[in-house]
Amino acid sequence: MGGIEKDFRKSVVYQIYVKSFFDSDGDGLGDLPGITSKLDYLATLGVDYLWLTPFYPSPQRDNGYDVADYRAVDPRYGTMDDFDELVAAARERGMGIMLDMVLCHTSRDHEWFRRALDGDERYRRYYILRDGRGSTGPDDPGEPPTNWQCVFGGSAWEWEPRLGKWYLHLHDVSQPDLDWTNPEVRAACADVVRFWRERGVTGFRFDVINLISKPDVIEDVPGSGSACRALVADGPHVHEYLRELVERAGIDGMVTVGEMASTDLENCVRYTRPEDHELAMSFSFHHLKVDYAGGDKWALKDPDIAELRSILRTWQEGMQAGGGWNALFWDNHDQPRAVTRFGGREGVGERGGSWEHVGKMLAVCDFLMKGTPYIFQGDELGMTNAGYQSIEQFNDVESRNNYRILVERGASPAEALHVVNERSRDNGRTPMQWTAGPGAGFTTGTPWLEIPANHALVNAEAEVGVEGSMFEFYRALVRLRHTSDVVTLGDVCFLDAGAAAPKVIAYERTLGEKRLVVACSFDAEPCAVDVAALGVDGAEVLLGTYGDAPVAGELRPYEAVVWQS
Repeated sequence: MGGIEKDFRKSVVYQIYVKSFFDSDGDGLGDLPGITSKLDYLATLGVDYLWLTPFYPSPQRDNGYDVADYRAVDPRYGTMDDFDELVAAARERGMGIMLDMVLCHTSRDHEWFRRALDGDERYRRYYILRDGRGSTGPDDPGEPPTNWQCVFGGSAWEWEPRLGKWYLHLHDVSQPDLDWTNPEVRAACADVVRFWRERGVTGFRFDVINLISKPDVIEDVPGSGSACRALVADGPHVHEYLRELVERAGIDGMVTVGEMASTDLENCVRYTRPEDHELAMSFSFHHLKVDYAGGDKWALKDPDIAELRSILRTWQEGMQAGGGWNALFWDNHDQPRAVTRFGGREGVGERGGSWEHVGKMLAVCDFLMKGTPYIFQGDELGMTNAGYQSIEQFNDVESRNNYRILVERGASPAEALHVVNERSRDNGRTPMQWTAGPGAGFTTGTPWLEIPANHALVNAEAEVGVEGSMFEFYRALVRLRHTSDVVTLGDVCFLDAGAAAPKVIAYERTLGEKRLVVACSFDAEPCAVDVAALGVDGAEVLLGTYGDAPVAGELRPYEAVVWQS
């Protein structure tokens, strides 16, 4: 089955959180037919690829990232025929389908793990099993093999009597890690990718793929063990394994992106250099921690824009120097909404407030950097954090657990709720806001997660085709990515906007004689910019976020301006 193949450098990817996109049958959950019914909307936006989060059979302990069957569709989301119809209908509109591949671990419910539990030695070798410390035999668990801690808290090891061993799970206890030192595991994972490629899938996103290669010696890490993820990241054989996967699955040259946890610039260059035949691009997350007080996600502080500028500069210029390629994004299904996070809290759904200015400024900052931009569903509408009034409205286990922890540490319920509202992953998972009507047009039933009240103002029906709307602004940026070689292929270099502009991020894009300068203010107050230092004195304004002529030598609150020469 043929598929769409486009130059990923000139493409825009749209991420769909399937559970929250559109419900076609009234059960409160988004589904595959729901996506198919909204393809014309996505074609109007102009995106090139649709990345679908996992829709495979799953016990849903980790929102589908605990896969029980890699080659099937969970009935709650539809059927394989529904999937084939989606692929074909997207292709007719010039869009390709990207799938999420979760190959670091499986669900405990996966056939491979169940067969291991049944004593099949072949499948026992699919997982990382160890004897406990101090164990006297198969019936004595002893203590966990190391002090490693899993991402969700607690030991990264679980005793399983039917195995007579401890198994490693870097994530939830229901997600045993696969043993990629086993050639049979690597071959099986490549078969999974090839299965979907042969069904017409044209791109793949690989979940925490840089964690597949564990250290050659599995031993304690200093301290509490919470640093084990950094120890495991970018392991000794990860590049070898990725090259093998790409070759065996036949996906070299396709649109591929890796989620890289606790990674570094050097490895991401290697992951994404074309000559290394690994991936097309990588996600890194350093820029989304600039509002973590003391590095703690659940401790609030205002975003540190100087730190944000430094991180973006390092990754933009560093990946360019090494020949790598960035995936550009602010939001995904694990993040709070950036429009709220960076100050867009006033005038939501209206013209002229911080909501509009921040939303458009963030889009410019992201879209004009060097890399491939990703739109998370609802970004193009300016969807915001949920603003829930009670912890009971949250679905996310991480959010509920941390609310409890905050209260136990002395926070009042109101203080703890405020923190959770700022940080919860549910902020990015609320259902897509299609209309101002009941259920936001997402469902005729009861939505699985409560919909923010501001859907009355922030919705697709109110924005598509409306001049000056957030949607139409995003649509114009997508067109610019398709038509401007300097944006897609040009070099990037960060600039100093001057001492009076400490919260401005500025950079230039150059290709031959063409030059664009981008200046984005993250400041709630007007600020003066050094036009001489930016080299824009007398330059033509290509676009701005205020809809009128910029003020000479000044950026207004949360304003972005792009000059060309």
